[in-house]
Amino acid sequence: MKRTTVLGTALVLALASGSAAAQEATYNIRTLTPETALKAAQAALKSCRDGGYQVAVAVVDRSGLAQVMLRDRFAGAHTPKTAIGKAWTAVSFRSSTTGLAEISQPGKPSSGIRNLPNVVMLGGGMLVEGGGAILGGIGVSGAPSGEADDKCAKAGIDAIKDTLEF
Repeated sequence: MKRTTVLGTALVLALASGSAAAQEATYNIRTLTPETALKAAQAALKSCRDGGYQVAVAVVDRSGLAQVMLRDRFAGAHTPKTAIGKAWTAVSFRSSTTGLAEISQPGKPSSGIRNLPNVVMLGGGMLVEGGGAILGGIGVSGAPSGEADDKCAKAGIDAIKDTLEF
């Protein structure tokens, strides 16, 4: 075998193993665009308005950072922070806040999570998922019940669902 062929083969192997190492050291994530997050928030707000509720709606990215927050004219002063907290809680625990509220009732094994900073254990926080990945979360606050907040959050997700699947 010629020396140049051996060196060429060694170089190809070194580059291939370097690429494999780089792939193992990094990863790619998908997240919502601001436009998509805004569309979800607007649809959730409209759903609540149609139900006669004045609410705040927040959409967070997959790490829990707020991308969009909308507060209707007469929504309570507490609703923006609560909506962000619900969306953050859903993303952080990878579960809807309605489900989390149930499993964290006093006396249950997971009751301690209610005491963690920024956790909001009320219905109205849901994951935004697409293509098998968590892309963000949506939180709604201000309707008369967690069930009503959930309904509005789901309307927001439904408004963007087709654009998230691939």
